[in-house]
Amino acid sequence: MKRIYLDHAATTPLHPEVLEAMMPYLTDIFGNASSVHSFGREAHWALNDARERIASMLGCEANQWIWTSGGTESDNLAVLGTVAAAKGKRHIISSEIEHHAVLHACRHLEQHGCEVTYLPVDATGRVRVEDVERSIRPDTALISVMYGNNEVGTLQPIREIGEIARQHGIVFHTDAVQALGLEKLNLSELPVDLVSFSAHKIEGPKGIGGLYCSPRVRLAPQSYGGLQERKRRAGTENVAGAVGFAAAAVRAVSALEQKQAQMTAFRRTMIEGLTRELGSDGFIVNGHPNLTLPHILNVSFPGVSTETLLMNLDLEGIAAASGSACNSGALEISHVLQAMKLPSPVTQSAVRFSFGPGNTIEDIERAASITATIVNRIRNNNS
Repeated sequence: MKRIYLDHAATTPLHPEVLEAMMPYLTDIFGNASSVHSFGREAHWALNDARERIASMLGCEANQWIWTSGGTESDNLAVLGTVAAAKGKRHIISSEIEHHAVLHACRHLEQHGCEVTYLPVDATGRVRVEDVERSIRPDTALISVMYGNNEVGTLQPIREIGEIARQHGIVFHTDAVQALGLEKLNLSELPVDLVSFSAHKIEGPKGIGGLYCSPRVRLAPQSYGGLQERKRRAGTENVAGAVGFAAAAVRAVSALEQKQAQMTAFRRTMIEGLTRELGSDGFIVNGHPNLTLPHILNVSFPGVSTETLLMNLDLEGIAAASGSACNSGALEISHVLQAMKLPSPVTQSAVRFSFGPGNTIEDIERAASITATIVNRIRNNNS
């Protein structure tokens, strides 16, 4: 049985070219990048070369890139670090559909005297710009709204929110973990101050991420020990991971338009296959119909529980998810779908399919057919 992996929003397989780029730094070039001898200098050069390559692709300066352990740390550092350096400003604006790396950081701040405004979203999962402006207070230190949602794919009005933040002199952070390699990102033109990234979403290694930090931002470190990353993030840098991140980013950004077209075709093929076998009223697509990341398709099959469908798909060799990877083991009702105020039959039957470059049209057609067969079988047994 051929297995089909449709959970790329959770993680992606490491690309062979990325592994090849990393190998010398996992074996021969093992020095600590902070050491002054030749072994350390080799590692330091590789680390900065990777930093410069990523910065050039994102339209920022190399000294504005902070290496982290992944998207979660990048989000934590952006939220906690900004508020810690905000000189008495204790109000944060975020949204109800953020990744838990942001939401839990905000909850932590609330426990320490901060106030957080959690913006609602419409039925497509999109924040209203007017709600952002209406929520701003004199003591607002930070606005944090993700670029594209990891569960339903909905894109947010980042440019409009960023312009409002600039007008009011407020730091603006966006989690762009799912957008890298699928959305054109020029950080010198986009009105953002802090942007979170992660390598393992773009066929890079796990355990390495990055945070773009504008020179306008005062950021208090959230880890202590060494003076790495211009005193913003202590700890010996993951040189092999950084090299791998840069190699993966080069691949992803250079083939962006091709990947967009490929993911759009996969998404369309999945919807067409489900429509053909279940009818247009046999399922519901969640999220914005047009303003969406092309590799994410969140679908509800009313009458079929998420857990039952995922178990049956897994038995057929198809990997999908119930929502965000951090919660996929707990199969709870998605906080994103709840924030969208969708009815219970929709929230309780939602499955996320997320596509990647290793998939084929044949894979998607087969997955759609198997999904429809399982859905029909379960519905017939329940009737």
